[in-house]
Amino acid sequence: MPTTSVENYLKAIYSRQGGEERRVKTKEIAEELDISLPSVSGMVKSLAEEGLVDYEPYRGVRLTEEGQKAALRVIRNHRLIEVFLVQTLGYSWDEVHSEAERLEHAVSDKLVGRIDAYLSFPRFDPHGDPIPTAEGEVHHRDVICLRDAEAGMDLRVERVMDQTPEVLRYLDRIGLRPGSTLHVDEVLSFDGQMFLRAGGQEVTISDRLAGKMLVTEIDEIAEAGEGDPQ
Repeated sequence: MPTTSVENYLKAIYSRQGGEERRVKTKEIAEELDISLPSVSGMVKSLAEEGLVDYEPYRGVRLTEEGQKAALRVIRNHRLIEVFLVQTLGYSWDEVHSEAERLEHAVSDKLVGRIDAYLSFPRFDPHGDPIPTAEGEVHHRDVICLRDAEAGMDLRVERVMDQTPEVLRYLDRIGLRPGSTLHVDEVLSFDGQMFLRAGGQEVTISDRLAGKMLVTEIDEIAEAGEGDPQ
């Protein structure tokens, strides 16, 4: 069983790979985990020795099949715990990330399987992140970044990729969370600021925040027959 530190590294690498086969630089891992470069370099060599990553000096690392399996396991734990905390214990979506960070390393596969069944096998967590199955399969939707949306488009929020509590509370306040719909009124060409209508109110978000949100066009939702995020 990988240690907590190893699991955190594997999660960080998986996150930076973005589901692709590209190599992740040690600098990216250091930024993701807020750890010094020398510490990352030492750990990466250890992960390579354990067969969890393929490491090439100056080119970076890539998860092996075993490394990806371990990363998806802890990601599955984390996201199912978040759903459980929200749906069963009444946590809000801005509270669950830090709690799940602590619990994800401690739960057994048996307990996680029971949680999954109790929740009727949700496919997405409260932030719209896909929940890997026990077999390591991940459901992907055909989404676009809100930053790339144009004026006049009707959209549904699918995923919020910023777990900062203050950001989540703000999005909740203005009615932008997974499952909510919005209309793009205007996008400023010089700085990307977006003027939207959501939940019966006019709201404004920055280009940076729009870059952290994934959406689906309403017409495409109807054609695909997509259900709610969970």
